[in-house]
Amino acid sequence: MSNDSEAQETESVEDNAADEEPESGFQSGDVVKLAYTARTADDDQLVDTTDEEVAADEGIDTDEQDWGPRTIVLGEGHIFPDVEQDVFGKEVGDEGSVTVSAEDAFGEYDEDQVRTVSKDKIEEDDRYPGAQVQIDGDQGRLETIIGGRARVDFNHPLAGEAVEYEYEIVSEVTDREEKAQGILSLMLDVELDVWFEQETVEEEQLVESDDDEDEESEPEYETVEVEQDTLYIEATPQLTMNQQWMMGKQQIAQQLTQLLGVDRIIAQEEIGGGMGMPGMMGGGLGGLEEQLEDADVDAEEIAEELENAGE
Repeated sequence: MSNDSEAQETESVEDNAADEEPESGFQSGDVVKLAYTARTADDDQLVDTTDEEVAADEGIDTDEQDWGPRTIVLGEGHIFPDVEQDVFGKEVGDEGSVTVSAEDAFGEYDEDQVRTVSKDKIEEDDRYPGAQVQIDGDQGRLETIIGGRARVDFNHPLAGEAVEYEYEIVSEVTDREEKAQGILSLMLDVELDVWFEQETVEEEQLVESDDDEDEESEPEYETVEVEQDTLYIEATPQLTMNQQWMMGKQQIAQQLTQLLGVDRIIAQEEIGGGMGMPGMMGGGLGGLEEQLEDADVDAEEIAEELENAGE
């Protein structure tokens, strides 16, 4: 095949791919609120819902969580890919119904994931059929226990099940604070107060050296003032004790920085009714000197008083 033919074929493939992209409606990166209910295709078992009445009808304790449409960022994998693809190109008020295959939902059922283990690896209180157990870091369901051996199914509880997903696009989220709150709620399942501030901060920047200078010389830095877009998050007890937050706050901060286009993120805690010292995420830790300055405290004066007290 000639180079011209190859180029024409490549252009044809690109044109076809472009034709498949919706010309209007929601696109990747848009933030929307979805109301949805997902059930298994075969036996109508509830998988997930945003509808409190639907949950209550299924015997779920509705006091344990907040209900209502969920905020998602399209293109970020917050919903099943098949559902996300169905949302692209649609608008507020549109509805959809999508069947997600078992493979694309929770995976096909794998007989090899049903294993026999020693019962000694299971806590005594969990030695009964149906118990959720953890063996060597893997989560499973205890099927049977006979003598000293236990049979445990490590497949996802919904493995092998296709899922019927019905949804409605309730609204588009354009307000930055509402976006931040929705994304944090999606990640951590907690409601938090957030706000944005444009701030002038001092930053150390490398001074560019002349080409004629010695390459082995020490790099020089200068202090400059820069404008930074900052997202503040109120560090409530619900946040500070949240396991996902404790284990992955840096990763969460990186995602928020990219999704919201901010320069830095600060989780700020209020203690005893006064203004607490902020702990910075995404842009490094704030310096003590800077924090004392914000609180209108003279660091040199404090150091002098401490020195005099020790004499």
